[in-house]
Amino acid sequence: MQTQIYEQLFNFFHLLTDVPNAELEKITNIFSKENLKAGDFFIQGGEVPTKLGFVVSGILRLFYINEFGIEITKSFCTKNNFVTVYSSLLLNQPSRVFIDVLEDAHLLVVNYDDYKRLAFGNPCWNIINLKLAQGFLINKERRESELLLDDEATRYIRFLNDYPGLENRIQTDYIASYLGMTSESLNQIRSEFRGF
Repeated sequence: MQTQIYEQLFNFFHLLTDVPNAELEKITNIFSKENLKAGDFFIQGGEVPTKLGFVVSGILRLFYINEFGIEITKSFCTKNNFVTVYSSLLLNQPSRVFIDVLEDAHLLVVNYDDYKRLAFGNPCWNIINLKLAQGFLINKERRESELLLDDEATRYIRFLNDYPGLENRIQTDYIASYLGMTSESLNQIRSEFRGF
């Protein structure tokens, strides 16, 4: 199997810790390529997730649908990030989160049971999993504090910093929903920033 398609994932893991070549070889045996088109779903609400994806390219959106049928954007997932619904995956429960594809995406996907078996094999995976979990927790707490404490303009600035180049690639209403504001408020903030 050609390992060049896995280089991006290898490099991601190497940023976290040293990973022996034998472990990298195992990755090529359990992660498979999955190409998704804009409009496809990686995970549907109500589904019990069984897989974990690494985004090689493209944009995915995680969102809820409330009782009025309104979509509420939780987050976006771009290149060099893992994507799944972690709580549902870990608890083996139906997801309340939908993950759809906003821009054609190439992923490397692994069945979570296969990944768990891999993770028991070498101590490097303990380090990787700890660092991934720490990153998720930090992002979750930061996101909560932004929504609770920051004004709309500050949230918009943080979005631009967190997702550079994304603003012009996805719909305004998705960004507004993510920021906890209306599209009109977002357009007004953008206009004020252009005025400076």
